[in-house]
Amino acid sequence: MKFEILVNDLFDNLKLDSYLTPTLNKKVLGFINDFENGSWRFDKFQNFIWDNIKETALSQKERKSLIDKGEGSILSESAKNLRLIETTNARGSEIGEIVLYGIMRRHYNALPIVPKIFYKQNKKDEAKGADSIHIVVESEDSFSLWFGESKFYNNIENARLDEIVKSVNDSISLDKLKKENSIITNLSDINDFEEISEELKIKIKSSLSQDESIDKIKPILNIPILLLYECGETKKQKSMTDEYKKNIIENHKNRATAYFKRQIEKCKEIHLYEKINFHIILFPVADKEKIVETFILKAKAHRI
Repeated sequence: MKFEILVNDLFDNLKLDSYLTPTLNKKVLGFINDFENGSWRFDKFQNFIWDNIKETALSQKERKSLIDKGEGSILSESAKNLRLIETTNARGSEIGEIVLYGIMRRHYNALPIVPKIFYKQNKKDEAKGADSIHIVVESEDSFSLWFGESKFYNNIENARLDEIVKSVNDSISLDKLKKENSIITNLSDINDFEEISEELKIKIKSSLSQDESIDKIKPILNIPILLLYECGETKKQKSMTDEYKKNIIENHKNRATAYFKRQIEKCKEIHLYEKINFHIILFPVADKEKIVETFILKAKAHRI
């Protein structure tokens, strides 16, 4: 991972409200980018996006077939699958998805078994749903399931937190979980991953069968929630300082507490809610508009 991890802890060790429950199933992960020559490192952040774009914009077969053709071909084919949505509310949404795929791969060692941008571009209605679908191989005969949410916001004030809580609550409903399981069994690249043994592939497909009870997978279900957001503190900062880090950590603790308080209130009636693992991932950036514009210009250039 190219970015510094400021927070990586159980929510119970960070929460500001001691009365919240259940919280044993919640974790907080916080990243920051660094500074160079008096500015936040936009180039480093953009490079991370493009280093990881293939994880979600190309299928596993495409990624393998393009290896010998070089990085330029991989980026070109990835860019062709981008939707580049220009509507105000959705601008930059693909950036959040790509960053989440990068974090899942590099931090959690997760396999991108359903490249969501690839399937969405190819008009697979089945692919609608979670912003990321991953599997982590825990051992030779066990796995965990990851259905991710990603947002790229101008801020993460309370109204924004309410939006993501609503989205997460919807994502862990019975119908949505069954839908995500069917996506894995119907669209997944799972057969193309050498990291998964043949025996485990069979077990995964059997576990996610529509005939199986969703209750059985909830203990292995993880919901990573990426909040990529423009941060005033980061925008005015010129260099990395201990005070800046301290302020961001405090803000992450505050926002994680505010978020999980809302999530518990909204989602606690979901059956076996306390068995599902939630990971809030916070990442402040200096200027969302600049990131989005640079990304769109580069994507269009790669399409030529």
